[in-house]
Amino acid sequence: MTKQLYIKQKVFSLGEKFKVKDQDENDVYFVEGSFMKVPKTFSIMNTARDVVATVTKKVFSFLPKFFVEVNGQEVLTIKKEISFFKARYTIDAVGIEIRGNWWDMNFQVERHGEVVGKVNKVWFSWGDSYKVEILDEAMETIMIAIVVAIDCVKDDNSKTANSSITTN
Repeated sequence: MTKQLYIKQKVFSLGEKFKVKDQDENDVYFVEGSFMKVPKTFSIMNTARDVVATVTKKVFSFLPKFFVEVNGQEVLTIKKEISFFKARYTIDAVGIEIRGNWWDMNFQVERHGEVVGKVNKVWFSWGDSYKVEILDEAMETIMIAIVVAIDCVKDDNSKTANSSITTN
C-alpha cells in the first residue's frame, strides 16, 4: 500500500522548524534546524522525538555540499557543481537513483531499478505542499530526508544568489 506524507513548501522560511504530516493532517515527523550553528544541521525526528535522520551542510568546502544520514549511516550527498549559467548540483547515493526534475520537486526515487517513492508539488488545504508517496516502507525516512535535503539546497542557493546581487 502506498503511504502519502506532506511537507509544506518553502519550509525554511518558517523559523526552521516544521512538521511532516499524513493525509489526515497527523504529525509524522518533526524537522528542526540548528539555528546559528556551524555546521548547519537539520534533524528529522519521529513522533517519539528520536532523531532518525540528519541533513548537514559541509562548511569550509569550495562549493556547497550537503550530507544526508539516516539511522547513523550516510546515504546521500548533494553537491554543487561549477557552472557559469545556472546552479547545477549532483546527487550521489549508493543504490539510489533520483529521476525527474528534483529542482522543481517532481521526481521519483528508485533503488536498484525499482521505484520506491515519488515526490510532487500539490495544492493542499494548508497551502502549497510536497506530496511524498512512499511505495517501499523501508525507504520512508530516506524519502523524507531527500526532500528536506533538496529543500535545504534550494534555500541555500537562493540565499547565495540574493547575497551576490550588488546595488548602487
